[in-house]
Amino acid sequence: MLDHVSGGGFRISNELKFKKRLWMRCYSKDDVLGPNIIPIGQHYENLFEINFWHTTRFMCTLRQGPNYRHYQNFTVFKLFSTSDQGGLWDWRARENGIYLKKEAGEYVLNPVWMHKEYDWIY
Repeated sequence: MLDHVSGGGFRISNELKFKKRLWMRCYSKDDVLGPNIIPIGQHYENLFEINFWHTTRFMCTLRQGPNYRHYQNFTVFKLFSTSDQGGLWDWRARENGIYLKKEAGEYVLNPVWMHKEYDWIY
């Protein structure tokens, strides 16, 4: 999907049950995204160019509806070295936690299979 040298991005999907909405707000050094409400079965996607120094990083806060008391703050995208070219970081909000799958492009060396990365904070 992102197979050019300088591309990266993240996707946040709402896989919660019981028609719960997902509140999200993300930011980097230069950008603020949201807040947005993601309906069940939908996703939010942000694709971008990696900066020259390979220091591109995004942080996000997710909150579970309807009362939005269950939340998590985490790094949703970052590069680990100058040879890391980004890829798509695919996040899934589920009832028991937040899952990650990192999809590799042509220049992304380390894909990550779907696994639970974070628990919700209550």
